Amino acid sequence: MPARDNPDRLDEVDRIVDAWQRERPDLDFAPLQVLSRVGRLARHLDRARRTAFAASGLESWEFDVLSALRREGEPYQLSPKSLLQQTLVSSGTMTNRIDRLVERGLVTRNADPRDRRSVLVTMTREGRARVDTAITQLLESERALLAALPDAEHERLADLLRVLNLDFD
Repeated sequence: MPARDNPDRLDEVDRIVDAWQRERPDLDFAPLQVLSRVGRLARHLDRARRTAFAASGLESWEFDVLSALRREGEPYQLSPKSLLQQTLVSSGTMTNRIDRLVERGLVTRNADPRDRRSVLVTMTREGRARVDTAITQLLESERALLAALPDAEHERLADLLRVLNLDFD
């Protein structure tokens, strides 16, 4: 039975859409049905991420930089240019972020041994410990956000969202 046919399965978006349809029956509110829910879930996800990162003593942006280094594998290093490409920030922003991470002892900045004019950013043991703790906590939080869906539906939802994301990537 569709959720709209069961009053116990209606959410706030259903109530909002119903009100709009009553007021503006000339409009098709189908996009609102999907994207308002995505927006609401994004806010819940943002809250869960901030909580997971804070428990590891990290800000979201710190997690982004450290996770890019961690995914690279040993020796957990990248050029600032590679980091800014992966985190989608400007050069000036990345320089500021690296400076702050160096101050906190989470990364080091060293000359590239293959090209002394270039720099490599390397994650420290402390940085690795924090990002590993944060990703573990994040996955627990994200799993909880998806708990209402059967496991078989996770892949289906991921596939549908991938189709929407492809135009933006």
